[in-house]
This record gives sequence, C-alpha cells and structure tokens, in this order.
Amino acid sequence: MKPIALRGQPLGGGALPAVCVPLVGRDGDALLAEVAAVAGEPPDLLEWRVDFFGAIADTAQVVETAARIRQAAGVPLLFTRRSQREGGQPVALAERQVVELYQAVCRQGAADIVDVEVAADPAHIAAVRDAARASGIALLLSFHDFAGTPPAQQLLERFRQAQGLGADIAKIAVMPRQRSDVLALLQATLQASEELRIPVAGMAMGALGAVSRLCGGEFGSALTFAVGQQASAPGQLPLQALRRGLSVLRAGGQDR
Repeated sequence: MKPIALRGQPLGGGALPAVCVPLVGRDGDALLAEVAAVAGEPPDLLEWRVDFFGAIADTAQVVETAARIRQAAGVPLLFTRRSQREGGQPVALAERQVVELYQAVCRQGAADIVDVEVAADPAHIAAVRDAARASGIALLLSFHDFAGTPPAQQLLERFRQAQGLGADIAKIAVMPRQRSDVLALLQATLQASEELRIPVAGMAMGALGAVSRLCGGEFGSALTFAVGQQASAPGQLPLQALRRGLSVLRAGGQDR
C-alpha cells in the first residue's frame, strides 16, 4: 500500500485513504467560506475545482486565490480544472490556455498537487508535468467515466497509462450501474496498487459506489473525497460521517 507523499511527508500520516474535500465556490469569498466550514476538522487535502471559478480566465487572480486558500487552510492543495468531457464545468479557455494556467500555478508554487486528465493531449500533459517537477509539485493524472464502468482490465490499463505518462499519482473514478461494477473498480485499484510504483486512487460514484469511498483504502486507494459544503461528484459522503466510518474500519483493522 502506497500513501501519497508530498515533499517527503506522507499525506494523512500515511493512513489509507487520505481524505480530500473539494472547493467549488464561484469567487474568493465563497471559497474561503468553504475552507472555514471544515476548519474545525480539516481534511488531509483540499481540492480547488477551478473550473467552477468565475474568474478562471484571470491568471493572476487564480494564482492569488490559490495562495489564499493554502494559507487559510493549513493543509495541502490539489489544483484541478476538470474538463466538460469528464464532468467539469464549461470554461472560457482553450486547452492551451488551461496549460498556461497550470504552468503559472506551478511557477508560483501555489498548489501541492495538480490534476490533469489522462485523455488530454500528451504534449499538454508533458508541459504541465515539466512545470510541476520544476517546482516540486506532484502530478496527478486522472480518468473519469460518468456513463458507466469499463471492465477491470481496462481500468488497470488506465492506471498503467498514467504511470507511463509520468504521473506521481493515478486516479480513476467511474459510475457503477450494478454492484459488480464496484467490485471491478476495487479489483483494478488493488491490482494497480500492488503492481505500480506510484500511489493510486480509485472510487466508484453515485449511491452504489459510496461504499468504495469508505473502504477503498483496504484495496489500495490512497485518496478518497468527502463533502465539505458542496459535493463535486455524486456519492461523496459528508466529511464527518466519512471520518467516523474510517475510524470504525481502522479500529477493526487493528485486530488483524
């Protein structure tokens, strides 16, 4: 089992999965309010879904806001522009401009991890990867399927593809249509966690997939997502409820 390490320190103390809360505010004040809402029981990681941000086309404002979030939160920040094809919001930026935004965030050290989709142009992935490495920022390569769940072998190939493209972390999220889809996701996550040299995160979305957000760590998933004020994907559990569930699982695991 491989925890996510940032600057040599394991996220969440090395326990799997570390817990991430997404921020989806439209402006800086809304984002900081989301940060404040989880300050009493902070997650291990915050994800800024910048595709929700109204001023995404203003690079200076994005970088400044990312720095404000990190300072206010006191925990690492994952910077994500999710594309429409993988469930994100429409943005007034061409893909080349998105890359330039990521590069600016990396140059200023305004995030700890950046998320790029495996399906992006390989040249764009390489450009962000190089910018992230130059600044000591981790690269997470992700794949999302909101329509269904590919077979476990295809999911495993996605994990492998992420590592081959230079990811420091590989993430997959799928939409199960039947219970066996959740098992396929967990099987692929477990195999990838045992085979690959990088940490992996696997989760199934929606009501059927909620169990994977709780027990994914038992199958090698290094990261799970919880709701602070607003969810960024279906099936995310409230932060406090997820923490309680993980405590129960971990207490039981001490007997093994």
